[in-house]
Amino acid sequence: MRITATIGQIPTPWDIRTNLASIEAVVAQSEPDDLVLLPEGAISGYAPDLSPLATLDRAHLADAIERIAELARRRGVHIFCGSLLPEEGAWWNVALHFPPSDGRWIYRKINLAVNEQSAALRAGAELPTRRVRQPDGELVVGVQLCREIRYPEQWQYLARSGAQAFVYLTNAASHEATPGVWRSHLISRAAENQRFVFAVNLADPRQHCPSMVVSPRGEVLAELPPGEAGTLRVTVDLAQVSDWTLDQQRRDVVDLQYRPDACEPA
Repeated sequence: MRITATIGQIPTPWDIRTNLASIEAVVAQSEPDDLVLLPEGAISGYAPDLSPLATLDRAHLADAIERIAELARRRGVHIFCGSLLPEEGAWWNVALHFPPSDGRWIYRKINLAVNEQSAALRAGAELPTRRVRQPDGELVVGVQLCREIRYPEQWQYLARSGAQAFVYLTNAASHEATPGVWRSHLISRAAENQRFVFAVNLADPRQHCPSMVVSPRGEVLAELPPGEAGTLRVTVDLAQVSDWTLDQQRRDVVDLQYRPDACEPA
């Protein structure tokens, strides 16, 4: 089965109207059934200083989310998009999946950054996979956000739960980061699990993690230049996905617990 991803590297200011326009511009470059990826915090906005959450217009945010859901239905695409989201009396850092059909799916980031903990964001507690309907069958994806790139056990859990590809949304921009480390992490997560990685970061001059697509062999298939807004569209063949490496693990020595029934229907 072949799938196509459209990846939009856009800024993520604390301006919902501007963000919505950027998202619409990326989706306009996609085709029906594409996976459209936008960065962590792409709807609400995001920055290391989370104090603007105190005055963020929640009604405006809710309206923007509904407009993106309608955009996915109208264009016939699957939009994976990050946002800070108020629910149950708290703020969460989430990835939202808007399918071409009605409804939506939410992944709540389980491994919060220090600034998110300081701002009293609530952490998720589950690592579900997501089934994405495609013309020739179903694609199972695992979703991770930003610093979760540093926790390979979470990615392996998702692979063993049936994920064929990883959707990775991040907001990684710091002059203090060691150059090349996060890019290497993305290649490792793909190669060690023999899964595709579709990664998208914000457009920022300080960007230290690329927006790119990596094959199950660890080959970088496409990559956007850092720092500037841009879009790339890549088609891959899921026949490359394999359990060859995972099946050779010494699980009699080290094992990860996982639930193979974690998938939720689209």
